[in-house]
Amino acid sequence: MGADCLHRNVDHVNALNVFPVPDGDTGTNMNLTMTSGVQELRSKPSPAVGKVAEALSKGLLMGARGNSGVILSQLFRGFSKSVAGAEEINSLQLAAAFQHGVDAAYKAVVKPVEGTILTVAKEAAKHAVAIARRTPDVTEFMREVHAKAHEALQRTPDLLPVLKQVGVVDSGGQGLVFIYEGFVRALTSDIASESWGATEAARPEEVGALGAERAAVKPVVPTQPSSAQSRLSTEAIEFLYDMEFFINRKLGGGKVLPFDEEAFKKALAKDGDSILVITDDEIIKVHVHSRRPGDVLNLALPYGELTDMHILNMREQHRDILEEGSHGGFGSVADEELGKAVPEVLTGASIDSLSVSQAHEWASFGIIAVAMGEGIKNIFLDNNVDIVLSGGQTMNPSTEDFVNAIDTLAAEHIYLLPNNGNIILAAQQAAELSERSITVVPTKTIPQGLAAVLAFRDEESSEANAEAMQQAAKQVVSGQVTHAVRDTSIDGIDIREGDYIGILEKSIVTALPDLTQACQALLARMMEDGGELVTILTGEQADHSQTEALSDWIMEQYPDAELEVHAGGQPLYPYLFAVE
Repeated sequence: MGADCLHRNVDHVNALNVFPVPDGDTGTNMNLTMTSGVQELRSKPSPAVGKVAEALSKGLLMGARGNSGVILSQLFRGFSKSVAGAEEINSLQLAAAFQHGVDAAYKAVVKPVEGTILTVAKEAAKHAVAIARRTPDVTEFMREVHAKAHEALQRTPDLLPVLKQVGVVDSGGQGLVFIYEGFVRALTSDIASESWGATEAARPEEVGALGAERAAVKPVVPTQPSSAQSRLSTEAIEFLYDMEFFINRKLGGGKVLPFDEEAFKKALAKDGDSILVITDDEIIKVHVHSRRPGDVLNLALPYGELTDMHILNMREQHRDILEEGSHGGFGSVADEELGKAVPEVLTGASIDSLSVSQAHEWASFGIIAVAMGEGIKNIFLDNNVDIVLSGGQTMNPSTEDFVNAIDTLAAEHIYLLPNNGNIILAAQQAAELSERSITVVPTKTIPQGLAAVLAFRDEESSEANAEAMQQAAKQVVSGQVTHAVRDTSIDGIDIREGDYIGILEKSIVTALPDLTQACQALLARMMEDGGELVTILTGEQADHSQTEALSDWIMEQYPDAELEVHAGGQPLYPYLFAVE
């Protein structure tokens, strides 16, 4: 019910962002995080409070997005540890669990800021501990906790000046209050008699127990090919080898890589089609049509021992069909087996005619970066980055996204470049969850991330590279221009909806109705202390003639500075700037 209440009020939470730009999407991040938690909870139903809390915590942890989502996951992670093993809990235990959650969340944040979700959680937990002994009724206890959280939320503008300046409460704190409100709704029976403030117009309906079992889903058996195959040209069969095999992860021997199904499928799709991957505990069944069967088997080898391998040449099959006048399908026996819910595994099969590498070399280093826009992604990929996760403003990758990316990299040491202040916590949490050797370089902008990767040297140690990358990021002055989505006033700057806002690092320094003028004003501030290199990353909304005019202005105003212009393709921001 807490997740449902938050879900119904996502827009309200998003509307509380203190900057008049789509920055972070707190409500969306918290909602996605809670949704992941509920999905895990539904998959592991249990009548025991401890088991329920454990499942919810795991789901929240893996689905955590943005700072607000990571903090939320930590609140319930501490909560879960407090009630581990419990079948039922009373008010005293519930209060202790809330306090353990607050302790875990504060510990996870390097520099806790009061006036945020942390404050709301802390004040509510403090009150919970104080009233637990005199309020044994759990429903009444939760009402008190919710009321205190709401009260703390109203005081957030007094603790965080930017909230008071704009006239809003903290968005993350508001999201948490909605979750606690949902808890009360789940406990109380007289829902209709209550007044729920902002949610009165959208009162959630009663939902079924989260522990209810899901409906069974029958496996889909592929249909047989039609007789049209007899009218195909044999040479038109592009991916001619029909492959089917199993990967037994228990028999891999040596160092077996963690298996990322989506990444494996993407790798197969580079030179294949008709891809089907079925995972069942420690067994993975693979079916693919490919031009290069040896490459496919080499790709699979790092994940375990290959067994029961079948490879059919479909061109040869097709020629046989034409000769026999048959309209049978290609490899129909293999395709039928793919419909089995639990595949039968036969071990010991081998293919002597193929040259398959039995060793998998791990690279010394690997780099994972976050970016939006095809141009920016390609720049990262061209400069030592192995994986680029889609994300940034309004779309934050989750902890699980980072973990999955880490698992696909065959590297001894991995660097994570979040390139956004709202993503750093998720990256750090992924590093803590992973057993791999990982360094999070806390880059807050795309220009910082690009400077960091350019400072990377493959021959240096992991410690030396970490230091060099962080120092390079600090030398960059970052700027960005975007649209204002509402009227407001920030730091003495009056902003009107539709204005172009110039943001220097984290501060709004200009707001003007003309894009070119806004860019010039921002760049003038960025160049106050000089600069040898100015880099422009053009976004989806950038106009070529405006970019040329802006480039001419820079070369005229700062003739000693070198200028580079790259097509970034990023949404929301017509221009990103870097000064070094």
